[in-house]
Amino acid sequence: MSTPVDATATGPASAGPAGPETPEANRVSHPVRPGRWLAAGVTALILAWLGWTIAINPNLHWDIVVKYQFDRVILEGLWVTVQLTVASMAIGVVLGVVVALMQVSDSRVLRAGGMAYVWFFRGTPLLVQLIFWFNIALIFPEIGLGVPFGGPKLMTWETNTLVTGFVAALLGLSINEGAYMSEIVRAGLRAVDPGQQEAAAALGMSRRKIMTRVVLPQAMRIIVPPTGNQFISMLKTTSLVSVIAGADLLTVAQRLYLTNFEVIALLIVASLWYLVLTTVASIGQYYLERRFSRGFGATVPGGLRGRIGRNLRFPGSVR
Repeated sequence: MSTPVDATATGPASAGPAGPETPEANRVSHPVRPGRWLAAGVTALILAWLGWTIAINPNLHWDIVVKYQFDRVILEGLWVTVQLTVASMAIGVVLGVVVALMQVSDSRVLRAGGMAYVWFFRGTPLLVQLIFWFNIALIFPEIGLGVPFGGPKLMTWETNTLVTGFVAALLGLSINEGAYMSEIVRAGLRAVDPGQQEAAAALGMSRRKIMTRVVLPQAMRIIVPPTGNQFISMLKTTSLVSVIAGADLLTVAQRLYLTNFEVIALLIVASLWYLVLTTVASIGQYYLERRFSRGFGATVPGGLRGRIGRNLRFPGSVR
């Protein structure tokens, strides 16, 4: 006959149910990191010193900066910069999609053409391309429409009249951007599981519908972030058109400081506007990325996220 076991004699194993959790139990202890505190203090000291030095430096002529920050000429150049950026990116995205589709095509001729386009325009400096387009009249004094291979021309235009500084800048920026965008789009297309394309084909969908309804919507999640970076980079890259008198923000700032010799002050004016443009574009990129990232990654419940601490990041969660 078995002997009953005393519950009080079993030691820790017989402990009763745990009581309610206290706030101290959920609190995450953070180790003391003196190196981090030291680095943060040194960084704050350097930033404070730089700000103080810039603010009191009489050679920066802050009164000139304030005077020209909203000057009509500066704002006109700013508008040209915005136009160049938006138009160049729009054309570049279209070219990039077309060239990317050429590169993933089954046709060897189309693949070779797409690869040659990327090889040439991504392999030569953008500044060289801008100067080339600005001097295209040296090669083709006239641009016309007519029968190719020496046939009669229906209409002609003088190249110097047609290809202005703005047009040359637009050609150089957009065609160069198309080469980079094609690689971004191609990477997004390759990232989509081929099994989904096979399943769509098994359902009787055409290649065009598979691309527009299955592949591209999923590829956008990968294409959008680098495209936003390209747009921000394009805002600053437009400053290169100052070498061909493109009438952009930097060009008008240079024209002004060549007349009043306030070089640093007007460069600060241009830099502040570039910072404003890139900041606005960065905010737009953030919300656009979050929009296309919906439905991907796991979401951590708010209570659990609070328990495990703020230093841990989870895919798909918004901090």
